[in-house]
Parts: sequence; C-alpha cells; structure tokens
Amino acid sequence: MRKPLSLPGPQNVVRQTLSNGLTVLVRENFDSPAVVLRGYLNVGAIDEPPELAGLAGFCADVMERGTVRRPFAVLYEELESEALTLGLDASEHSVFFAGKGLSESLPQLLDLLADILRQPAFDAEQVEKVRSEINTALLERAHDTQRMASLVFHELLYTRDHPYGRSNLGYPETIARITREDLVRFHQTYFAPQGMVLVIVGAVKAVEALRQVEAAFKDWRAARPPVPALPPLPPLEAQEQHVFIPEKTQLDLRLGWRGPARKEPDFLAAYLANAVLGVFGMMGRLGEVVREENGLSYYVYSTLEGGLGPGPWQVIAGVDPTQARQAQTLILQEIRRLREDLVPEAELADSQSMLVGSLPLQLETNEGVARALVNIERHQLGLDYLQRYRDLIMALKPEDVQAAAQRWLDPERYVLAMAGPELPC
Repeated sequence: MRKPLSLPGPQNVVRQTLSNGLTVLVRENFDSPAVVLRGYLNVGAIDEPPELAGLAGFCADVMERGTVRRPFAVLYEELESEALTLGLDASEHSVFFAGKGLSESLPQLLDLLADILRQPAFDAEQVEKVRSEINTALLERAHDTQRMASLVFHELLYTRDHPYGRSNLGYPETIARITREDLVRFHQTYFAPQGMVLVIVGAVKAVEALRQVEAAFKDWRAARPPVPALPPLPPLEAQEQHVFIPEKTQLDLRLGWRGPARKEPDFLAAYLANAVLGVFGMMGRLGEVVREENGLSYYVYSTLEGGLGPGPWQVIAGVDPTQARQAQTLILQEIRRLREDLVPEAELADSQSMLVGSLPLQLETNEGVARALVNIERHQLGLDYLQRYRDLIMALKPEDVQAAAQRWLDPERYVLAMAGPELPC
C-alpha cells in the first residue's frame, strides 16, 4: 500500500471552480506523455419524460456525431489524425465524458469537448443513424438473458414510474417517438456548466491546465432548470418475474434490494458486507457455497452500486433452469447468515485487506486516477478521501457489517428477475 501522502489528495490535486459553476480538478503526472480527461454534466435520464425514455442517451450519442463547426467527417478526421479519443455516455443523473491524447494536444481536446457539449449539430442523417443503432441494441437486448434479467430486475425494484426503473437505453416505442426537435430541446434546456466537473490527469502543469480550461469554457453561461428530486419509493415487497427467451439453455437471475446511496453513513460497512458476501476470492461466500460446494451456478457474485440515490444491491448468477430454485434457496441462506451471525474476524480481515490492497491497482493509470477523482467530487467525499480510505475500511467491525446487512438485506422481501428457458414445473 502506498504511503497516504503519495496518493491523490489535497497536497497534489488542484481544485478550482470557475465563475460559471464548472469545477476543475488537476493531478500532474509526468511519468508518461499522455493526458486524460474525465467528468460529467448534471443532466441525465432523470430529466427526460417517461414517454421519451432513452432521450438522454440518444442525445449524448448524436452529440458525438458532429457540431456546427465540425460535421461528422471533419470531427472524426481530427480525432483520428491527432490520435485523440473522446466520447459521451448518459446515466440516470449525469452525462459522462472521457478523452485522452498527448499532453500537447490538451488544448485541442478541450476545444473539441467544448464544441461537442455546446454546439452539437444534431444533423438529421446522424440522428437516424443513431436511432438505427439503438434499435439494433434493443433487438440484441431482447435476446440476451443477462440484459433482460437486469431490465426486469430494475423495473421490479423501482417500477417504471421511477427514473431508476426505466431503461437508459429506452424501449422500441419510446425511441420511435423521439424527434430531432426533442433532442435539440433537451440539449438547449439541460446542458449547462452548472455543477459540471472536469478532471485532468497527466503530463501538464496544473496552472497551465486550468488556463486551457478557462479558455475553452469560461464564456459558457447557459443555465439549466433545477434538478428534479427523485420520486419517493414505496416499501419493497417480494416480487418475482421470469422472461422466457427461446433457444437458450442458461437462466440468468438477479435477486436483490434497494441498497444505500453513497452518501449513507453505513455505505462502507455495506460495501465490506458485499465483499464478504459475493466478491472476495472466488466470489465470496456465494461462490463458495452456491458454485463450489453445490455446483449450482456457472457464476454467482454480488454487487453494490451506491450512487446518488438508492442503487441496487444484488446477487447475479447464471444457472441451469432446473437448479434455479436450489440456487435461490442457498443465496437467501447466505443472506440470513450475514444478518444473523457476526463475520469471523479472520474472514473480515481478508475482505478488508482485499479492498485496501486493490486501491493502488485502481490508481496505476491516469485513467484510474481520473475515475477516482470524479467519484470523489461526485459524492463530495473530500480530496483526502483516498488517503483516509485504508483507515476507514480497517476501522469497520463485524458488528458494523452485520448492522448494514440487517438494514438493507431482507430475505423475506426482495425482488427476483430471471431470463432464459422456462422453469420446470
């Protein structure tokens, strides 16, 4: 483990907020000639009407395909000729961006980013090409057991009336409704520098990076409406749904709950509980019991998302349909064990060591550092978070893990989504 002060922190990360609300973080690294930028804007699926589900992602995809100054062919010729990468991706709360190039190309990369974010052309031909690609992805999803299980899981967990319960990709009927005018209106209404975060990591002096960001973005003064609050969610009730997909032999299942938002005080305790449950070693206790000891799954693991709102805490498995119910029983058995029995000190220490030991690996590249700084800023964790991370994890006790499991995991009330062959009677 690196010494705390060698990790990104307030001593070596420069943070500045421009007058238009854009926050910039810069970490210098002259070990390679490259520079990476990552960040996000406060616009996402939460801003789209339900009848136009997929609008934010559709908008982001078309924005990449040409600007008023740079039509599609010109934009991509410039990116390829200068060995630059730049792309957008929409989620529930944000449109993320990521780019990379040589350090001397940073002004050009920032100019390209500003152009894409501020002056997309929404060329009619490109709109229809993106629509065709989305429709192809929707068709592929309908025949993919993992993606369909995920789709149904989120709909059960949050309902399609909630932004977390709707597909960010959209649905065939909603994508068909979206017009070029909808895309233009969405962009003009919601894309603004307020709350935008831009992280730069690489071979550039912080003062120079800040100057270049100012040059590219300081005159952007657009404002968006207030960000809508997440709708309230009803108490979780036990629900189950199976999606039949013909000509499949494997059944994919997702079983889970609404987990803690990242801001919850017990998030790290839940994060450690999840490592014990389905991450450590060969997929934690779930991998040991469900897969290794009983041979009931091709894979089984658990994930905890912990975003701006109550993200899912779920178990994901691929099983033979004849063994799905046995696997479900064993998964719930492990949930009960996590709630009822304290995790032995040695087992907890193994998971803590894994979480602490994986941090340096995540920060080996400029991309990894940029990703970590985006996460820190997004969740207001404090610039010293990475330097405090080891102590935060190691301070957790078996009682903390048990309390988190008892709060968030209920073996009697959960949702179960399955996709694949028919279940045996």
